[in-house]
Amino acid sequence: MKEDLVLPATREATEDAALEPLLEVSGLTKYFPVRGGFPIRRTVGHVQAVDGIDLTVHVAESFGLVGESGCGKSTTGRLITRLLEPTSGSVSYRGQDISHATRKQLAPIRSEIQMIFQDPYSSLNPRQTVGKIISGPMEINGIAPAGGREKRVRELLEIVGLNPEHFNRFPHEFSGGQRQRIGVARALSLEPKLIVADEPVSALDVSIQAQVVNLLQQVQKELGIAFLFIAHDLAVVRHFSQRVAVMYLGKIIEVGDRESIYDRPRHPYTHALLSAVPEVNLMDEEAPQHERIRLAGDVPSPINPPSGCRFRTRCWKAQDKCASEEPPLVRLSGNRSGHLTACHFPEEPTTQGRAEDIVLDPALAALEESSEG
Repeated sequence: MKEDLVLPATREATEDAALEPLLEVSGLTKYFPVRGGFPIRRTVGHVQAVDGIDLTVHVAESFGLVGESGCGKSTTGRLITRLLEPTSGSVSYRGQDISHATRKQLAPIRSEIQMIFQDPYSSLNPRQTVGKIISGPMEINGIAPAGGREKRVRELLEIVGLNPEHFNRFPHEFSGGQRQRIGVARALSLEPKLIVADEPVSALDVSIQAQVVNLLQQVQKELGIAFLFIAHDLAVVRHFSQRVAVMYLGKIIEVGDRESIYDRPRHPYTHALLSAVPEVNLMDEEAPQHERIRLAGDVPSPINPPSGCRFRTRCWKAQDKCASEEPPLVRLSGNRSGHLTACHFPEEPTTQGRAEDIVLDPALAALEESSEG
């Protein structure tokens, strides 16, 4: 039987606990088969959604995973929670390899790894009440908290900022932000040690996004929960995460602490991502100008990714070596400890404005030239 979820005092991670690895991912790969042919269907290729990534999440740490849509972020989250079976590689939780564990072997661990899903509308069963949705995990795991499950559900609703009287309401009676809070309460119902938050605020209004992110931060601080925060909104990730990994076409290309990634990036793709963030001080002439980079084309198909460095087809620094050799994820000269980059020709560690903007999109360049003329 578990104790009450509300702790008597804030539990801060100790220095030793912060360095203790909770989740370790090594060489994680997921290929989805592509079938074709008639009349006999056969495998004609593979979608290389995740291709050999390594990452570590420490106890009570918030770890951000960012990248463009389709780069494999959500697939990574589902592999870690074992909603998908990995093609190869390993996922270790507290030193135990769970990458190919059976359902029986995963049973004791399921309650410690929970997930907040991206869409607050499709992730809640419309035929069940809020009380049933949140108490379901406790019923499945045979948890009977003191005072009963209904009391615990009402406590959880209060923790996430909802009225405990909403216990008997259905999901359609709530707004998007309230639905996501219900999803957070469901994830907290088993007192997890790790929560995989898959774009938890992308479907919400900006004002509601701030409320949900602040709620997750408060929950992490009070309960000491580790987060793998998956998002494409760089501002939200910077606000929430202590360490950040940048993902492109199934691979992690840069990882480091928050300050290193946002203020001293080295990979060209990271520079391009950060340059796409709108500047707030556009009217302040004394404010430092940030670099401006506009890439051309779309992300290549994961069915047939480029050889060598996968970003080379959109990179302004690409050379022959980039096509023949895949760059290793290593610490470059001048980087902080733990700041790793996979690039043969890294950028300078700054996001300040350049002498000339990098505009690789010919249509955009032509449009700007005509407007200037």
